[in-house]
Amino acid sequence: MLKLKFSKYKTECGTDEAGRGCLAGPVTAAAVILKDDFLNNDINDSKKISKKNRYRLKEIIEKNALEFSYSHTYPKKIDEINILNASILTMHKSINKLLTKIDFIIVDGNKFKSYKNIPHQTIIKGDEKFLSIAAASIIAKTERDNYMNKIHEEYPQYGWDKNKGYPTKFHKQAILKYGTTKYHRKSFKLFDEQFKLKL
Repeated sequence: MLKLKFSKYKTECGTDEAGRGCLAGPVTAAAVILKDDFLNNDINDSKKISKKNRYRLKEIIEKNALEFSYSHTYPKKIDEINILNASILTMHKSINKLLTKIDFIIVDGNKFKSYKNIPHQTIIKGDEKFLSIAAASIIAKTERDNYMNKIHEEYPQYGWDKNKGYPTKFHKQAILKYGTTKYHRKSFKLFDEQFKLKL
């Protein structure tokens, strides 16, 4: 059972991102504020939940959270400021969309920049420990998957409906065969050297 809150503050917001290690598509973040009486034993790190359950839990979170939001940051900006800064920027953008006054922010991972001087705490594996961070991971993952499914229709040869832009063998070989698109992160290592060898 994940914990509801980390701090003693009245309104605590959890935030997390998805898609940091991808070769294509945005990095997506979500911010979630849960009600004080929120309970759910199924919510966990989105990576530990099946696709079907992620979408089921997404509906529960969106229906029962005090407030939630999500944001994308796209490849051009990722290439410009690097993926770590882009991840933090996207979390900030998500928090900024919330209308509720936030007293404390908990963040998955170990890197964050202060947002409007609101006190915060980074928590390694926070999405396995606190409900609001896990809920944010589910929103971020499902919304990013929805986006990747949409752009897959534009470029079906890269298999984004299945790999979601992650560096699978199929995706890397497709980049080698078809080149890159406007959705690829040009600052990332997009090619594996072994695919280039002429034996």
